[in-house]
Amino acid sequence: MATLNDAGADSGEFDDALTNTLRPLTDCFLTVRIIKSFTFRTTKNLLLPHVDATKMTVGQLKDLCREQVKTAPGFKPYRTCELDTLKLYTRAHGHKTMDLIINHETDDDILDDDNATLASVGIENESEISFFNRALYDEYKANPQQAW
Repeated sequence: MATLNDAGADSGEFDDALTNTLRPLTDCFLTVRIIKSFTFRTTKNLLLPHVDATKMTVGQLKDLCREQVKTAPGFKPYRTCELDTLKLYTRAHGHKTMDLIINHETDDDILDDDNATLASVGIENESEISFFNRALYDEYKANPQQAW
């Protein structure tokens, strides 16, 4: 990251720190993809700027996301979705798959222990997580066709 000197000019110095290390685990910025339809690729990002990954559990994150979907503007079409599963899509500077809404190559990243803290399951600053209906995901994974 370039820094500015007192006059507001670029000083030429760069911070080589990776973005996942710029904020502590007690103040993570997370992006949660709320997925309505895999087939039609209907998704909307929920941005969560101040998450304490050392204290918040997977179950608490699910509840927070559901509450945000119910109350935040722009999520009205998603309010009828039965969201029950979180899955890590990528960590900062990690590799992304060709499917831009969910990584369906492996199910190892499904966060199925609601009592585990986010930090204990590998969530860190700038992580991207998918939140979706598990039954719809299983259908899509069995026949990954897109209709858009």
